[in-house]
Amino acid sequence: MFMRIKKLLSILLAAFAVMVSTGCVSRQSLSNTETSNAAGRRIHLFGEIHGREEHINKQFELWHYFYTNYNMRHLFLEMPYFTAEFLNIWMKENSDDILMAIFIDLEGTAMNTPANIEFFRRIKKELADTILHGTDIGHQYLTTGARFLQFLQQNRMQSTEKYRLAKEAIEQGRRFYNDPGDNHSLRADMMLENFIREFDNLDGASVMSAFYGSAHVSLGNYPAYLGGGATMASRLRERYGPMVNATNLHLNMLQNLVGIPDRIQVGGKEYAAMYFGEQDLRAWSNNFLMREFWRLENAYDDFRNNPLSGEVLPFNNYPMLVETGQVFAIRFTLWDGSTEMGYYRAGGRVWRNMDVTEEFLVE
Repeated sequence: MFMRIKKLLSILLAAFAVMVSTGCVSRQSLSNTETSNAAGRRIHLFGEIHGREEHINKQFELWHYFYTNYNMRHLFLEMPYFTAEFLNIWMKENSDDILMAIFIDLEGTAMNTPANIEFFRRIKKELADTILHGTDIGHQYLTTGARFLQFLQQNRMQSTEKYRLAKEAIEQGRRFYNDPGDNHSLRADMMLENFIREFDNLDGASVMSAFYGSAHVSLGNYPAYLGGGATMASRLRERYGPMVNATNLHLNMLQNLVGIPDRIQVGGKEYAAMYFGEQDLRAWSNNFLMREFWRLENAYDDFRNNPLSGEVLPFNNYPMLVETGQVFAIRFTLWDGSTEMGYYRAGGRVWRNMDVTEEFLVE
């Protein structure tokens, strides 16, 4: 049983090991992670479900935190180069004409929500030195893209790098929307190239992402309907190594769960427990459907000396706050419907600059 769990955890750790806590967990844990890497560059990727107001608000909170506490200024966005550049111009203007024109162009998309408009207005008002970078292909190339080129032409900027990159983004959009074949892989390649270009052109700065769909930020492969293959986050991780942190806000927004009272039997003894729900694992594993979490109440002393399996699970994999001295039971469900149990204790171990729980064996 534990060998099968070990196989799962090796998959999950590949997907989650570089995640940072999101502020839903605690600002202290986020601060500790960032401080330990303060000397190096960091790429903080955050994945959302597009249009979800709670995700949008969390991204603003995170950006406010990095901007204020770590002097970060470069915010990467899942939008075209020309859209982000237009927004950079709007950031310096007194009117909202550019902003509203962009969102008119976005009608019919998940991006066109009042919460997203408010996101940008708050950045302009509260975090005015933010520099936006668009790394997606040229969506809205016939509207926003064409209007941005016209703006550059009116200001005699045809020979600039901005003009070249805007035209390049427009061409990417044309290729994507005019190719009758499966072009999801094409988009993934172009998004990666754009991200690398923008990041490598910065002078040693760290960056944060916003509005990236959770599929792009998951460490692993895209689902089949998006063409399969390694995700943007996985390929960035391969290129830049541990400087890449990836967090799925859809999973981490569960951190505020209080839990449902339950009882669970472990090692022949019944414990009061709190149930914290399930997490879908299909994006990260070909063998497991989901995992469910229980916290065993007042159980640490009973298991503090049990032998360890060698597996670890970072605190930020859990859909609840984790504190040293706690014990957890996790039930894994396989594709065939069978289940396996794993038991973990938080004994204070730190692994790769992350607080982790350790799996222990139960007779």
